[in-house]
Amino acid sequence: MNTAWFRFYEELNDFLPAAKRKQSFSCNFSGNPSVKYIIESLGIPHVEVDLILVNSNSVDFSYKVKDGDQISVYPVFESLDITETTHLRAKPLRHIKFVSDVHLGKLARYLRLCGFDTLCESTYSDDEIIRISVVERRIILTRDKDLLKNKLVLRGYWIRSPKPEKQLEEVFARFDLKNSARPFSRCMQCNSLLTDVEKEKITDRLMPNTREFYTEFWKCPGCDRIYWEGSHYLKMKKQLEKLL
Repeated sequence: MNTAWFRFYEELNDFLPAAKRKQSFSCNFSGNPSVKYIIESLGIPHVEVDLILVNSNSVDFSYKVKDGDQISVYPVFESLDITETTHLRAKPLRHIKFVSDVHLGKLARYLRLCGFDTLCESTYSDDEIIRISVVERRIILTRDKDLLKNKLVLRGYWIRSPKPEKQLEEVFARFDLKNSARPFSRCMQCNSLLTDVEKEKITDRLMPNTREFYTEFWKCPGCDRIYWEGSHYLKMKKQLEKLL
């Protein structure tokens, strides 16, 4: 039996049991496993990892672990320059788009509210989510760690919090979305971009008070919903101001 020593940093510790967090620990193995295999066997999806140092040298996921190796594993870096090392994550997307599993439906609606292209359908299987992510270059958002361990997944993030409001804060922080948000530009229900619509063309669809007190309206070309700056709009705007 061989032994390697692992140390995981920052948010990667979220995946580990308390006894192994923020410290080096031994990992026994046999055969000739890759470092990716051992990392995921410890519960950490490969898409959460950006840098692996083995005996102070950067390696990729295919590296074969040897007896006595000292292995440090890091998440994505926001400010530290590691250009001379082996990056493991896919190159950043120019336009950030998401696909989430059905359990994150409220988060998906919040992201749409902020203007981000986010797909989420109750009919999506795990295989369909992965296919969409690869073909459309979308980031997978999920609370299912095993989904992110699929070898086909290039971009993804495991949502830590069970609360939608906190989940939104997580995603904004993780992908630095603050300056990219375009609130109230996208339909919360179907994800389509909203378009201006003249009041005269939708008057028959408005309630009397709405017809009397509001002049600006937007229409969703996907599901035909009508939007205006009513009390619900003001409530959501106030919530977003805390984030943006």
